[in-house]
Amino acid sequence: MKFRFLALGLLLAGTSAMAADIDGKWVGSIDSPQGAMAITYTFKAEGSTLTGSTAGPDGTPLVIKDGKIDGNKVTFTLTLDFGQGPTTFVYTGEVSATDLKLHTSFMDMPIDMALKKS
Repeated sequence: MKFRFLALGLLLAGTSAMAADIDGKWVGSIDSPQGAMAITYTFKAEGSTLTGSTAGPDGTPLVIKDGKIDGNKVTFTLTLDFGQGPTTFVYTGEVSATDLKLHTSFMDMPIDMALKKS
């Protein structure tokens, strides 16, 4: 009986670890006034620390900061400068084996993104 509980526990733990596999390239698009814009993120998790990058609107590489991963939950920040000083975006998200849903906001307007593992 103990063996069954141990096997079930290992199976559930393995499923959680697989769901949180964020390492690699993620692609998607975001709606903008100029139409859909392609977005790409590259992530690497080491323990609970999340690092990575994306490209700004002008193609400049942007490094994610303060990245954390806890199970299938992710958080990080990006700082962009639209010509009037830097603006920090706080991202929250949820990762599965093939999908990453991210949320942030700009001027109190929500921005949601759905990305696929590439």
